[in-house]
Amino acid sequence: MGSMTRLFLFALSAVLHLYLGLRLGPDLPAGHIAFGMLLVASAALMPLGLLATRWRSRRFADTAAWVGLLLMGLFSSVFVLTFVRDAVLLAAWPFGGLPGTWVSGSAVAVLAAAVVATAAGFLNARRTAAVVRVDVPIAGLPAALEGFTIAQITDIHVGPTIKARYVQAIVDRVNGLNPDMVAVTGDLVDGTVAELADHVAPLGRLASRHGTYVVTGNHEYYAGAHAWIDELRRLKLTVLMNEHVVLDHGAGQVVVAGVADWSAHHFDPSHRSDPVGAIAGSPARAGARLLLAHQPRTATLAAGAGYHLQLSGHTHGGQFFPWNFFVPLQQPFTAGLHKLKDLWVYTSRGTGYWGPPKRFGAPSEITCLRLVSA
Repeated sequence: MGSMTRLFLFALSAVLHLYLGLRLGPDLPAGHIAFGMLLVASAALMPLGLLATRWRSRRFADTAAWVGLLLMGLFSSVFVLTFVRDAVLLAAWPFGGLPGTWVSGSAVAVLAAAVVATAAGFLNARRTAAVVRVDVPIAGLPAALEGFTIAQITDIHVGPTIKARYVQAIVDRVNGLNPDMVAVTGDLVDGTVAELADHVAPLGRLASRHGTYVVTGNHEYYAGAHAWIDELRRLKLTVLMNEHVVLDHGAGQVVVAGVADWSAHHFDPSHRSDPVGAIAGSPARAGARLLLAHQPRTATLAAGAGYHLQLSGHTHGGQFFPWNFFVPLQQPFTAGLHKLKDLWVYTSRGTGYWGPPKRFGAPSEITCLRLVSA
């Protein structure tokens, strides 16, 4: 990241915090100095949290990331609520405005609500993801595949605030499901192999009847996808790069295909996502055809390729308000099970979190999907 980019981050942070100071500070009944000091500290520490991974001292970098990202989560809620408050004040202005007690009280309420949302969001983000059970009805499903189970984890984002203990707790919960297979649908990491290999290592202990299958997400490409693909394969995980495997499950067969991330070709042209090519040559008699694709929008290319079910992540379900309203601008689905033509698409809200350790209104999940006859 160049010096101009770093300067831009600090300048943007300063301007946004200045807005909060001007709009909330004069209306607070007390604590103006403390509020101002908090804004100054937040304006400086938020960009440092984003830049911390580039520092040599790992302990200092992780501490800075924790502080900066926590403040980013708080700032996000304060900013959104301040904007809403300003919209109400503006709407009331032609009618003589609102009483002074409401103006000062609303400023305090903005800060109080933001603190509560951030604290609740922190607890939700840091807990081990709960298991969400989903039945997927498949037309013509052979009896041998009735009840076939897939444990899906996605978007863990191992990095400055998510380490080996957090990952091991996920692994323990998945293994407790005793699934037929495990699907990992991208965005495992926010850092390099050298930085995070030890913290990703618990994934090598995932256990299931047919093994663990992984596809890349966009964040793998930010962190060095080729090195991560090699590392995951070293852990005995099967990374599917526009290819498929056939699982013999009793008298039935399941085709599991996986594609590189939707944006992968921007980093390596040979990794262009290809859901049609990924299933080419698969046995026609397979009772179920699954596609692992990080982004839900891959479904637009996969819908006519013969798949029964696509598993995706990427969206985090919005992670916390109001970002859930912006996901549909880029993706066809935000969370849950939906159908596109003859293709079922399940979009997980993610098993970890990205950036601020905060989940509010979009809890993390470990998904246990079960194939059933339609």
